[in-house]
Amino acid sequence: MQITFPVPHSLTALFVVAIDHLRFDIEGMLPWRIGRPHRRAALAALGTPLLTLSHSTAQWRAVGVDLTDDDRRLLRRTRQHVLVSSTAPPRALPASLQVARAAARAIAEECTGLVVDPLAGHTLAACLRCAGEPATFRLSDDWLGWSVDVHDAATCPPWNPADTRACTCLRVMSRGLRRFALPEITLDGAACAHNLCAINLLRAVGQRLLTDHLQFLSANPNARERTIDDHLRITDHAFFADRQSFGVRLTPCDGTGSVRRLKVGPAPGSGQITCLKVGPPSDFTGTLNDWLCSTQSATPIIHLAA
Repeated sequence: MQITFPVPHSLTALFVVAIDHLRFDIEGMLPWRIGRPHRRAALAALGTPLLTLSHSTAQWRAVGVDLTDDDRRLLRRTRQHVLVSSTAPPRALPASLQVARAAARAIAEECTGLVVDPLAGHTLAACLRCAGEPATFRLSDDWLGWSVDVHDAATCPPWNPADTRACTCLRVMSRGLRRFALPEITLDGAACAHNLCAINLLRAVGQRLLTDHLQFLSANPNARERTIDDHLRITDHAFFADRQSFGVRLTPCDGTGSVRRLKVGPAPGSGQITCLKVGPPSDFTGTLNDWLCSTQSATPIIHLAA
């Protein structure tokens, strides 16, 4: 089976920097505060749709964002915010996103602010390997977030790894793949005890989808749709210790209703695929939980941040 989804003419990414007050001329001084890997690109993009800055004297209100206690304390001390946006064609990915996030990091560094990624639903941790935004793009550098929904929790049996009657109440959906002109991905019906396993599996699938997608956009910069096979082989990925391969099946689904906390447009009935459900290949005979465990038979390398 083939799955076809649209490739938009342009994409808009948005980052929020919550600050107490702006300490410098945002238009004139910002590029010189951005790390060298992205400074030249920021100079060329600033003032164009590729990099737009908007300063507001109102406090930013966090809605749909997961905050730590430290984040909440810092956010309460802020009184203003800066919106950093980038509108670019998909062929400019991922560089256009890195430049926008580098600008947000620079503003936060100068103003002791907090960078928020509303699409991924989390704040942005400081880069430990560099002065600002990393020079090399990695999906694991906080580009994805996750919506986790447990339904019918009252019917869950006590957790027992050996219990074959494991519950099926877990639903996990990615947050952030659509900024790369990809559908979000979801896993629905696993045991709630397997939430980390489900996220690790979806992260590996997302990495494979994005790697293939960026190659496609590079070879087809003017494409307005893309067709992929509904079965993928995940091989040589970095998320599990033994780098084993496994198959997955992708099924178009309604992203607007899969997870209550996340709405993925456009509206149902528009004919556009906005979400892909990840599950076992068609020749797998066990349950979803059996398959999920089999993909991670080795000790997994757990990454708590996307």
